[in-house]
Amino acid sequence: MIVDLNLQGKKVVVIGGGNESLKRITPLLKQNCEILVISGNISSQINRLAKSKKIKLINQNIQDISFISKYKPSLIITTTNDKKLNQRIIRGAKKRRIIAYSSDNPEESDFSNPAIIDFENTIQIAIFTGGKSPAMSKRLKEEAEKIFKKIITKKDISQIKLQKIAREKAKKKIPTQIERKEYIRRIMADKEIDQLIKDGQMKKAEKRADTILGDWK
Repeated sequence: MIVDLNLQGKKVVVIGGGNESLKRITPLLKQNCEILVISGNISSQINRLAKSKKIKLINQNIQDISFISKYKPSLIITTTNDKKLNQRIIRGAKKRRIIAYSSDNPEESDFSNPAIIDFENTIQIAIFTGGKSPAMSKRLKEEAEKIFKKIITKKDISQIKLQKIAREKAKKKIPTQIERKEYIRRIMADKEIDQLIKDGQMKKAEKRADTILGDWK
């Protein structure tokens, strides 16, 4: 089962400072979460992320799992070359009911990482082999991305962004979820909004959505 974790405002601890760590940090940067990296060896790319204050960095080697109690993260990702240490971290996290992932132990990890096709951080499509073949996931992602780039348009992405704004406003006026869904359907079907989005006039499209909401009864 593929799920999307809501990490907004939560703390994520990443153990390790190499290429594997960077690979796991990169998608986290879009999640509006607090990222804490702990490692004695830090790559130049991770150092740059720390200097730009996108992540927090503790430059020290992890010898035990006491950091779990100290930092109390919602998610732990371990990417060290020490398989025994990674296993201790995974098991220690599970005892404390913390979601954990180890790059060298997908069997004991709480989740796997699919290959993600991302469109402006608005639409994500996952290619997932259940951890059986990450290499094939990557290969299929590259092939699928060529196809989806032809299917998903700028207009689709703009419509999604408009609906996000409209849905938040609708929650304040329209009392039931069924009615809010109907409101969103009207926005999707509205020819004026469709044309405004095609013309790149998002502010006017938003005003048109506001007018539909204002007339809602």
